[in-house]
Amino acid sequence: MSLLDGHVVVVGLGFGDEGKGAVVDALCAGLPTTAVVRFNGGAQAAHNVVVDGRHHTFSQFGAGTFAGVPTHLSRFVLVEPFALAAEARRLEAAGVRNPLSLLSIDGRALLTTPFHIHANRAREEARGVNRHGSCGKGIGETVWYSLLPGAAPGDVVESQEVIGTPGEAPTVADCARPSVLRRKLDALARFYAPLATPPHSVDELVALYRDFAGAVRITDGDETGRLADSGRLVFEGAQGALLDQYHGFHPHTTWSTTTPHNARALLGGRPHTVMGVTRTYLTRHGAGPLPTESAAVLARFPEAHNETGEFQGAWRAGHLDAALLDYAIAACDGVDALAVTHLDATGLKVVPRDGSAAVDLPDPLAWFGARLPVAVMGYGPDRAGYRVAEARSTINA
Repeated sequence: MSLLDGHVVVVGLGFGDEGKGAVVDALCAGLPTTAVVRFNGGAQAAHNVVVDGRHHTFSQFGAGTFAGVPTHLSRFVLVEPFALAAEARRLEAAGVRNPLSLLSIDGRALLTTPFHIHANRAREEARGVNRHGSCGKGIGETVWYSLLPGAAPGDVVESQEVIGTPGEAPTVADCARPSVLRRKLDALARFYAPLATPPHSVDELVALYRDFAGAVRITDGDETGRLADSGRLVFEGAQGALLDQYHGFHPHTTWSTTTPHNARALLGGRPHTVMGVTRTYLTRHGAGPLPTESAAVLARFPEAHNETGEFQGAWRAGHLDAALLDYAIAACDGVDALAVTHLDATGLKVVPRDGSAAVDLPDPLAWFGARLPVAVMGYGPDRAGYRVAEARSTINA
C-alpha cells in the first residue's frame, strides 16, 4: 500500500510558510479525496496555491478547493465569518462555483469576532518593540477568552489579566441561535470595552452571523469520523511545529496545536500517514528566534506572496538547520515521510548541528532522503512544479 493511498496528515516542520498548501493541493489532485479537514488555526493561515494560472492564498478554505475537494473545518479550528465570506468571494472570482457549498463546519468550533480581533491588535501594538509576531487576526484572543469561565476581574489567566466579567465563548452553532448568540456577544462587548471597541454593533453581528449560518453546513457529532469512513481524507495543518503552543519558543508562538495531535484525535485510531513539509531553507514571519538567519539568503530568495505584515512584521530567511528540523519531527512524535519544497533554490547551505558553521548543501533531496522517505517534492506554489512519489511502505497505524 502506498504511503499516500490512505488518510494523510500534512504538518509544517518549520515556523510556517513551508508550502503546506501546495502539498495539500498536489495530494488532492493526485488521488481521489473525500475532503480536506483543517485541524488547527484559523483565519491567519495563508497557503498559496497556483493551478493553471489561477492563484489563491487559502486561509480558511482547504487548499484542495482548486482540485474540487470539499473542506471540513473541525472543532479545533477558529472560524472568522467575515474573512470566510471575503475568501469565498475571491475564490468565486478565481472560477470556483459557489465556494460556500463546499464547506462544512463543526458547530463546536469557536467564533473569532471583531471584539477578539481589535483586542488582539491593541495588545500587540501596546507591546511596542517586544511584539510577539501576532498576525492581528484575533487567534490568541479567541482561545484566551474561551479559557475564562469562572474567572473574575483582576485574575491572571495564562499571563494576561482578566479585564472584566467574562461570559461563555461563542461558537459556530450559536450563529443559528440568535438569542444565545446575542447574549454571548453582549458579554463580549462589555468585557472588551476597556480595551477595544470594533465598529460593528451586536445587532449587526447577530444579523450577519445568522446569514452566515444559512450559507454553510453546520455539523454536530463525529463528522470527521463519518467522512473518514467514506473515503480518503487529507488533514491540512496551519503554521508550523516550531510555532506550536506547547513545543514552540514562547512568547513567539501561536495559540494552537500545530503538530499532528489534533488530527490524530479526530481520526480516532484510524490508520494514517503523517507527512512533514519543509523548505530547503528556513523562513519565518515576524518576531522570534531564527538562529540561522541570513540577510544573504533573504536577498537571494524573494517571496512573491509573503510581504511585511501590518501586525506580524517582516519576512525573514536563513539556512536549513538540522537541529531544528529534528526537533520539529520529535515534537510531532515522528513523521512517516517528508514533502520537500523550493527545490529550485540553489547554492544552499545547512547548519549540521548546534553551534557549527553552515556547510554547502549541493544535493538537498539526497540530504532529506537520508533521514526519511521523500513522498512529495516541488519548487513552489504552482501544482505544475510538484511530483508525488510512488513511495511504498508500511503506514502508521
